[in-house]
Amino acid sequence: MSDLSVAIVAGLHADARRATVAQLLHDVPGSVVLHHDLATATAGTVVRTIRDATGIVDAGETPLVNDCACCALREDLVPELRRLAAAGQVRLAIVELWDSVEPKAMAEVITSGGLTVTAVITAVDPSLLLPYLGNGDDLAETGLAAAATDQRTIADTFARQLEYAPILAVLDTPEADDEDRELLGQLHPTAHQVPVGGVDLTRSRSTQAGDTPAQAPTPPTPNPLGARGTARPAPTDPHSAHNPNHPPPSRSPQYTPRSVLARAALAGFDVEAAAAAQHPACALLPVEADAHGVTTLVWHRRRPFHPERLYAALEDITCAAARSRGRFWLADKPDSLLHWDAAGGALCVESAGPWLASLPDAAWELVPPVRRAAAALDWHPEHGDCCQHLVFTSPGLDRDGLELLLESCLLTDTEYAAGRSAWKRIPSAFDTLLEI
Repeated sequence: MSDLSVAIVAGLHADARRATVAQLLHDVPGSVVLHHDLATATAGTVVRTIRDATGIVDAGETPLVNDCACCALREDLVPELRRLAAAGQVRLAIVELWDSVEPKAMAEVITSGGLTVTAVITAVDPSLLLPYLGNGDDLAETGLAAAATDQRTIADTFARQLEYAPILAVLDTPEADDEDRELLGQLHPTAHQVPVGGVDLTRSRSTQAGDTPAQAPTPPTPNPLGARGTARPAPTDPHSAHNPNHPPPSRSPQYTPRSVLARAALAGFDVEAAAAAQHPACALLPVEADAHGVTTLVWHRRRPFHPERLYAALEDITCAAARSRGRFWLADKPDSLLHWDAAGGALCVESAGPWLASLPDAAWELVPPVRRAAAALDWHPEHGDCCQHLVFTSPGLDRDGLELLLESCLLTDTEYAAGRSAWKRIPSAFDTLLEI
């Protein structure tokens, strides 16, 4: 079982995802694609298909679990992968996730099942970046919800798919321009981008007439504005470090990956490191940038927000950028590290636990090393790791106006000098969003 490599391919951009899967099937001999179609959930089942370069080799159904299609996927996925591993005939199992399924949960499920995830890839069409980031429609409204309780939106789901994956398979389309490509680079500057779509796979597999493309629903028509200016409690996924140049594992010493994408798919993936890179306390956030009309503003301050002034400005701040995220500090909750996550004109906030500065020394041993290291790099002699660290990325960003607006939401000199005991008496404004 340990010889089987598993590569996850995710993304709401269905054409890009299909092209990525087709490229991997072409480039990695002995590979198969495992796909669960959640669109059939309304009939009470999830349809599973397994196919190789010649077409479908196996198909079946699995019933819903607790009225949840993605829960059924989780229950069925690991046993199927174990069966493929035990057969010993497959070099690479490509798990093509259904449109709105997020790769983080699936990578953790597969790894906990004793299997080896060698890559998480999100497929992207750069020309669709801004429309999808601006689409505040609920998944349920577009037929893409994975459970009855799914409250996610197109925008926040796409953002998490994009930012979790260390590899981005970028579809080569004539509609994408320099601004689109720059936006992709600024949103996820540490990602390894691999182009797909430039190979005539039909011609190269002309003897494999039975090949069948991956089945996935057509993505919704994006709404560039979506639900502008709305705020909501943080929705949860209801199912809930790679080196592309490293020599990949192989079942056969004679096998050499044919392409950059194949090498990336076999390079290796660290589930714990990927999770840490998304945690608001130590996330690898984008850096300052300004090119091709796209700007990333990194805003870092050591003074807490006044909760009422910040709440009053949420609509303007949220709508100022296509994407913003990070951690922030409220005066009335000085010990709580708060997560900021905005896309599609909607802001999601949630508590991410205490700042390390508020913990007793003995509790530090219970904190993951990466969290302690991140706090140490950001440590302030008076406030420790308490801070504002927000990042805004967008074409046409009004950098100066946004900075002035954010500054106006901080405590004034007089309010700041009053100290923590006075801060805690400031009326709360975020209890509804934080579900307190």
